[in-house]
Formats: sequence, C-alpha cells, structure tokens
Amino acid sequence: HALFRLGKRELPVEELTAYLGPPLQHTFGDLLDTDDDEVIAAAVAAYRERFAVKGLFENEVYPGIPDLLQELCTVGTDLYVATSKPVIYARQIIEHFNLEKFFRGIYGSEMDGRRSDKEELIAHVIEQENLSAEETWMIGDRRHDVIGGRANDLRTVGVLWGYGSREELVTAGVSHICEEPRGLQILLTEQ
Repeated sequence: HALFRLGKRELPVEELTAYLGPPLQHTFGDLLDTDDDEVIAAAVAAYRERFAVKGLFENEVYPGIPDLLQELCTVGTDLYVATSKPVIYARQIIEHFNLEKFFRGIYGSEMDGRRSDKEELIAHVIEQENLSAEETWMIGDRRHDVIGGRANDLRTVGVLWGYGSREELVTAGVSHICEEPRGLQILLTEQ
C-alpha cells in the first residue's frame, strides 16, 4: 500500500518478508533507497494509514504460544513485550488476541519513531521495570532483537517460528535458538 501510494512498484509478499520486524523508518529507507527524511516519513504515514484500520489484525498467534505464556506465568516468570512497533498498535494487537493478561508491561516505539531502535527500547524497559540484566532474556525472531539484547548484556534467544532465519540469528550472535515454543518453555523453566 505505502509503495503504491508513493508511485513505486509494489513488491511480492515473499520479498517484503525480509523487511518485517525492523523499524519502519529503516525499512522504507532501504525499500526506497533513500535517506530523505521527508520521503521516509511519507512512506511511514502511507503504511500506517492502512495498517491502523486493516493491517493491525491481519496476523495470527503462532500455535502453542498461549500455552507457553500461561506456563511461564504459572512458574512465576515476568514477561514483557519490547517491539519496534508503536506501543499504541502493540497494545491493540495483544488485547485483540487476549494475551495482555500474560504481560507485566508492553513497550514499543512512539509514533514519532522514538524508541524504535531495539537497543534503546530494551534499555528503556530494563530501566522502567528495574530489571537485572543477569536475570533477563531477550527473545525474538530477528537480528535486531539479538543485537538489542546483546547491547544490554542480556542472554538472547532466537525463535525460528517468526520471520528471521537461523543464519540471521546466528550471525547476530544469538545465545540460544529454539525451533518451537516447547523448546523455549524448557529452556526458560530450567534456568
């Protein structure tokens, strides 16, 4: 939608998958091959125009995730969301799928792009929640999650049921990789 609105060729979904996860400003800078802030801002605005009314709920919860979250909460694990997505959208998505009861906090970027960098966002969560780096894990499916976690001295877990690949996660320096939710449950509850 955003590329079309800017008069650019729309890409097949398969090609766009590589851009899922990172902050939109970076994504559109790459897709449009520009560092022009006005062009990038126009692309982000066009994207959000559709996302806010339709795209927000064009996703689904991965099988096994509600059970995993419930089990982790049952054993006393405090869970937080740290997403590059604007927090206003993250909350709506999590509430739409009735997952909010599992999280002690939901953190994301601001609409103006503040805290869209994972390193900065994770540091913010750690500070706001007074978390210990030694006891905190960053779990994600993309290199930005791993890089942000490592920059904050966290153990990192890459999950393969998202959009990233094993190669991407390993290259970023991930501590652990889990292929399915059950593996993540075992890893976290045995620590």
